[in-house]
Amino acid sequence: MSVTYEHRRGEIETYFDRTALAAWEKLTSTAPVSGIRATVRAGRDSMRGTLLSWLPADMTGMRLLDAGCGTGALAMAVAARGAEVVAIDLSPQLVALAAQRAGGANITFSSGDMLDESHGRFDYVVCMDSIIHYSAADAQSALARLVGRTERAVLFTFAPFTPLLGTMLTVGKMFPRGDKSPAIEPQSERALRRRLTGAAFDGFALARAQRIKSGFYFSQAMELKKC
Repeated sequence: MSVTYEHRRGEIETYFDRTALAAWEKLTSTAPVSGIRATVRAGRDSMRGTLLSWLPADMTGMRLLDAGCGTGALAMAVAARGAEVVAIDLSPQLVALAAQRAGGANITFSSGDMLDESHGRFDYVVCMDSIIHYSAADAQSALARLVGRTERAVLFTFAPFTPLLGTMLTVGKMFPRGDKSPAIEPQSERALRRRLTGAAFDGFALARAQRIKSGFYFSQAMELKKC
């Protein structure tokens, strides 16, 4: 991967391990949160539900990679369907919290790079809000590498570019704060669809898509499905 991928990966790990752990622990719990964070929680819950609805109800005998597992909500839901789950996140502290919440579920938690090939092949890969901080080129490269290890489908989300989102991000950069997450990299859906073609994606085609908008949460799910 590129130098920019490596640099951004380090920023994300630092943010979640040193700055935002407590906030994300609360956001992904049932504890009361502020109005803005409540919209983000609702959006993430809706997005997770969408991705889960694209997976089989019975996943017995299947392997799934939760690439960017956060505190483990999706991994636990998939494990409950009978799948063997490998859940990876850059933040060791988030992974530790996820493992604690999961109890004895059939999940292998690991802190590190979601592209680590030592974890083998999978029937499904899910990248929920885990490539949104990377450039279009790095996101494309990451998805190509994941497709190369997937038997059925890669489900992922990205931040679709809109003028409003572009304005919000520009204003945010003008007023930096130490507790902000690494910047989101919005992408044009049309350009992204063009990028997800070619030799690296042979045998796979874009299938379902769904946008989720909930206050300050705005993301789009897409499915790269084996033909």
